[in-house]
Order: sequence, then C-alpha cells, then structure tokens
Amino acid sequence: MTYSASGCWTDDYALGLLTLKTGGDPLNKTDWIKTPTPVFTKKPENGAYAPGHNGFFKSKDGKEDWIIYHANTMAGQGCSDMRNPRIQPFGWNADGTPNFGEPVKINTKIKKPSGE
Repeated sequence: MTYSASGCWTDDYALGLLTLKTGGDPLNKTDWIKTPTPVFTKKPENGAYAPGHNGFFKSKDGKEDWIIYHANTMAGQGCSDMRNPRIQPFGWNADGTPNFGEPVKINTKIKKPSGE
C-alpha cells in the first residue's frame, strides 16, 4: 500500500510503502512492514518537488503499469494550485514491491501507454 508521507506543504512530500506480512492480518498494525525511507521522492533537477497523492493504472493492453501523481515544478509551492498532474510507467523489484524510479523531468515527452 502506498501512502503520501510528510505534509504537502513541504518540498519533502513523498510516497511511502507499507507491505502486509505473508499471512498477516490487515487489521493488526504489527503485521505491516513500513519501508525505512520513502519510495518516491523529489527530484529538484527534474522540476519535481513534493510528488505525492498518487494512483495507479494499467495500459490499455494490460502490459504496463503506470503511476499518476501530482508535484510542484519549483520549491516552496506547497499545497497550492501550482501542483500539476504527471504520469509515468513503473516497474517491479524482484521481491514484488513496486519500483517507481524517480519523477521524470518536467516537459519530457513520454510514450503513450501500450495499446493506445
């Protein structure tokens, strides 16, 4: 389960990850494992501050996984209406956890999701 970590008013707003232990009870807080650091963070040189508030979707043909999130283009923009939506594909680690990489540089042309 991903979640938005920190406050959206900070440049360090990011995504965290919780994983339920195998056979765990989702209602038991001790059955959740929290990553020690965020899994998707700002990348100032790419014009990506405070990436968060995300969702996921599959490409039309079901072959690709994509993340949609919003971020600020410059530092200090907080939770204002300056936040802008962004999408990019992501992959998976060998342990089955998502690998979001880093926020793609603003204005980078990205190919359409497969099957479009």
